[in-house]
Amino acid sequence: MPSPAWDNLDAFLQADDFAIEATVTPQGGVARGVSGIFDEPYLNTQIGEYEADASQPRLNCKAVDVADLRAKDTVEIEGQVYHLLTGPQFDGTGFAVLSLAKV
Repeated sequence: MPSPAWDNLDAFLQADDFAIEATVTPQGGVARGVSGIFDEPYLNTQIGEYEADASQPRLNCKAVDVADLRAKDTVEIEGQVYHLLTGPQFDGTGFAVLSLAKV
């Protein structure tokens, strides 16, 4: 999905600001670097006397950089290896969200 002509998405993905460099490896493909913004929100849910703690790691990056990725492809971020839970979730602005699970 192309980015809007009036936006330079690389301006949001500068390593000296919020972005980090990740390595993505499609199944049967070649590893490559992508810039993205990593987030790992922590969730705590309580149902009656039961509690569930979980995190939902995700990487926001340019859609054109990850359009070929599929579920179970590998993403490495700062030495931690993740698998994609689904394919990229395109948001229509030129960005895509990769939902991740720790290996």
